[in-house]
Amino acid sequence: MSQKTYLFILKAGIYASLLVVFFVYKSLLFPFITSKQISFNIIIEVLFVLWLAFIIKYPTYRPKMSYITYGLAAFFAALFASSIFGVDFNLSFWGDVERMLGVFHLLHFFAFYLIIITAFREWKDWKPLFIISVFFSVIVGLYGYSDAARQISTIGNPAYVSGYLIFNMYFALLLFFREQNPVLKWTYAATLIPNLLGFRMAGTSGAYVGLGASIILVFLIYAFLGQNKKVKITTMAIGLFFAAFVGFVFMNKNQPWVSQTPFLNAATGISFQKNTFQSRLISWKAAARDFMNHPILGTGHGNFAIIFDRHFTPDFYDHTRGETYFDRAHNNVIDIGSTAGVVGLAAYLSIFAALAYYLIAGYRRQKIGLNEFALLSGLITAYFVQNLAVFDSLVTYMGLMMTLGYVYWLYNADGGYEAVKDRPLENREIYAIAGVGLLIFVIMYQFNVKPLKMLVATINGQRAWAQGMVTETIDIYKQALSYNTVLDRDSRTSLNRLFANNPDVLNGLDKNAGQAILDYNIELAEANVRQNEADSLNLMLLAQLLNTAASYHRDNPEKFAFYAERALNAIDRSIAASPGRVPIYFQKAQIYITRGEPDKAIETLKYAHDMHPPYFDSACYLGRTLLFYQREDEGYSYIEKCLDLGGAQILSPASYVKGLINHYVEAEDWERTAVLYARLLALEPNDADNWVKAAKLYADTGEKDKAVEAALRAAELNPAYRQYADDFVNELR
Repeated sequence: MSQKTYLFILKAGIYASLLVVFFVYKSLLFPFITSKQISFNIIIEVLFVLWLAFIIKYPTYRPKMSYITYGLAAFFAALFASSIFGVDFNLSFWGDVERMLGVFHLLHFFAFYLIIITAFREWKDWKPLFIISVFFSVIVGLYGYSDAARQISTIGNPAYVSGYLIFNMYFALLLFFREQNPVLKWTYAATLIPNLLGFRMAGTSGAYVGLGASIILVFLIYAFLGQNKKVKITTMAIGLFFAAFVGFVFMNKNQPWVSQTPFLNAATGISFQKNTFQSRLISWKAAARDFMNHPILGTGHGNFAIIFDRHFTPDFYDHTRGETYFDRAHNNVIDIGSTAGVVGLAAYLSIFAALAYYLIAGYRRQKIGLNEFALLSGLITAYFVQNLAVFDSLVTYMGLMMTLGYVYWLYNADGGYEAVKDRPLENREIYAIAGVGLLIFVIMYQFNVKPLKMLVATINGQRAWAQGMVTETIDIYKQALSYNTVLDRDSRTSLNRLFANNPDVLNGLDKNAGQAILDYNIELAEANVRQNEADSLNLMLLAQLLNTAASYHRDNPEKFAFYAERALNAIDRSIAASPGRVPIYFQKAQIYITRGEPDKAIETLKYAHDMHPPYFDSACYLGRTLLFYQREDEGYSYIEKCLDLGGAQILSPASYVKGLINHYVEAEDWERTAVLYARLLALEPNDADNWVKAAKLYADTGEKDKAVEAALRAAELNPAYRQYADDFVNELR
């Protein structure tokens, strides 16, 4: 192909790759992630073949020496080395479905960068790239601001949305200062409005801090480097005023004028005492404690979970009860340092050192103007600061590679394309397209197309499960896993969880069929554990399934003992991998209950409770277990702790809650009875009789508003109670 044809395809492919930000295929597992990354991979793989053939045929287009390129190459090489010597090569290199940030996927961003610095050699190439990206960001921002997809837009995570919009707000400003046409100039500026709206809706604290820091830096750069004295004084004044105003807002963040004002109210969510910050602080401390175990290459790229589990402390539950498994440090520097060691961190930081060098050197040599120097410095600052509270994603990696490529072009701009005489197909060109093309096709099919098929089949299996088709679910999952892909771990886990959390579905099946399903699930769980023998979560899931199998074979002492012993071994390994994680002990207690060892079950639960008494789950489970074994005095003492700490929200089923209500009614403990009734109403919201009883209780305890509400709700559910409700309400009033 001709030089012109190659360049057209490469540039058009890069432009088209930006479209992946909109891809959300609901038929895939983790659709916001997999839809984009797999599509991006395929586009880049096709372009890579053509890029390689192009630079072979036209060697003058080969990328020039650049510290940025060396830094990127060193970083990805360090991640690959950490994968080889880490604890879980599969997770490090191939990644998982939820993130898709394994080394394999990250290398596609490196190829994306190489193609950009090869094909984008004039402003007329960069201008449409920035325009397309900014235009797409306007759609993402507006969609994220709408009720249809508040916060997550088409990207799926507010933090990712924030990072994506930061890049594009700065790209819009680069276009603004480059543009000569006034109409276009202010059109680019106008795109900041929908981007800011989407940014505000995403509401990510770290992104606000990053953007704020970058704005202050930009003004300070203009103030110190501007040539016009009035401009310097003005920008310095604006920068100092902005910094002072931000400080003033933070000092008064609890005042109504702050909390009720758009954008200013972001300050209310930024606090060192905020639960999300405290939980992340625990994860950072874990990384620090574990660092000397793997100082050179870390635990392996993407393997932060093993660090977090090993050093997990129960006080984590004081800050959050939901997100208790961290597979990332939520701080890019700490994450890379802990999983890729000092080698990976040094390589990563070298990228930004190279970037700073080219920006400063380019400015001094007048290759980079003041506007671009200030804006690019601000953009990188915003990106880096935000990533101190989060981690990269596809959209931020794309934005970063575009930014690095743009700085590369600014510093190395040589006036455009070299006139090269078109030549017919050459042998080396043919070999590159045919040989590398065949290799890339195999890679594309094996590591993108087959996983795509697996993900679709996995969702089909979940749909079959939702329709109550148990055996069909197994058949569909077997089809999904028949593709034997590098991402099968997540599919296996999703099936395991279905049966671990719903073991009763096996009771309606033939005994042999039930056993076959259990054995298949155990086989899958063991396959996951083999990939990482210290994976606490997968070990606990394996223990649950083995315990279910033991219960399923109560009538067969030999099989019961076989599965029960393996369950206990698996749960002990899970505890060894994360000794501070309290819920694992609940599962161990359940295994002891299955084995008919109540004293050991209670002893285990008491140990779990004493690890962190404020964690009400422990008191709730221990109290329930003691009541089950008819140790009522001791049992109710823990139930009272459970209720007083707020644990009523986890009590179920309704029959159990009703039993507790009866006890506390007899004890005339109306406060705890009221708490239990609130839980019962949540479990059975359409039972009118419950609302009638709750109305009487609230009336007796002086909570008239709640009593009226409950009586009216009873009448709404059952018209037969209408007259009763009216009389009841009138009497109260």
